[in-house]
Order: sequence, then C-alpha cells, then structure tokens
Amino acid sequence: MGLNFKEIFTATMVLFAVIDIIGNVPIIIDLRKKAGHIQSEKAALVAGIIMIAFLFLGKSILNVIGIDVNSFAVAGALILFFLALEMILGISLYKEEETNAVTVSVFPLAFPLIAGPGSLTTILSLRAEYETMNIAIAILLNMIFMYIVLKTSSKIERIIGENGIKIIRKVFGVILLAISVKLFASNVQGLFTS
Repeated sequence: MGLNFKEIFTATMVLFAVIDIIGNVPIIIDLRKKAGHIQSEKAALVAGIIMIAFLFLGKSILNVIGIDVNSFAVAGALILFFLALEMILGISLYKEEETNAVTVSVFPLAFPLIAGPGSLTTILSLRAEYETMNIAIAILLNMIFMYIVLKTSSKIERIIGENGIKIIRKVFGVILLAISVKLFASNVQGLFTS
C-alpha cells in the first residue's frame, strides 16, 4: 500500500490527542520550574525511540506472550476511552508527577508522560488498521511538534492562557472518545471470529 496521506493524517491526529502535549503544557511548566531546565531535544528523541521501537517490536512481544492484535486493540480502545474521560472530566487517572531534577527530560517527561501506556497502546492499535510506515511518519511528526511545544511552552501558556488549554484538552478528549469507540467496534468482532 505504501504512503497514504489520509492514514498519516489520521494516525498523527490520534497520537496528538493521546500524547496531549498542549494539555500537558502546565505539567511541563511545573517540571521546568522544579528542574530549572528541560532538555527538549533529549525528551523528544527518547520518546520517539521508545514509540518507534514499540511500533516494530510490539507485535513480536505480544506473540511471545500469546496475545493477538485484536485483543490488544480492544484493550487499547478501553485505555483510550479512560484517557478521553480524563481529558473531558478533568480527572487524573494515569499521570505521575514525581520529579527528579537530573533526569526530568527522560523521566517523567519522555516516559511515561509522552511515550506512556496510552501512546504505546495506541501505536499497536493503529497498527491493526494502518500501514507501519504511515504510523512511523505520524510518530515523527508528533515528535517534531512535541519538540517545538517543549521549546516554546512558556510562550504557549501566555498566548493560550489557562482556559484555552482547558478547552483544547476537552475538544481533543471528545475526539479521542470517538476514536476509542470506533477502534473498539472495528476490533471486537475479530475477538469472536479468530
């Protein structure tokens, strides 16, 4: 199939919603205050490597464990559902805010905040429907965008404001909720036919 711009766009938007880098701007600013500095390049690189590695090795890991992609996609849909509820309702279910000033760019920023359970599950769930190359491009696009946001997080906070960030989180939460329902519906049948 090769390059498919519709797949790249959809996968990019899904990952963008899951990673929720704009919604995480307040957490990023808090980490910057505690650590004094965030290495944006390091955070983007580490998160990108984790996600690309999971894209290519995730299926093999599942096969070793004995789980099929449909089961993982349904589990992923449920995680996305709860992440969406978290974004819409403003509750916190997953995020750890434990900070270490020395390694804050890698932990908790690159992992688990960016390349966390939600994004890794999403990557495998997307793999059930899309070409691997298109998902890899979507990951790279998100890492570039994430790097820009990390570099300009304080400016973004001033421009958008606290209410703007809350609105963006809720809008992407609704999009994510719809995506999780679609992902669940398209993969749940595979559980009973395989």
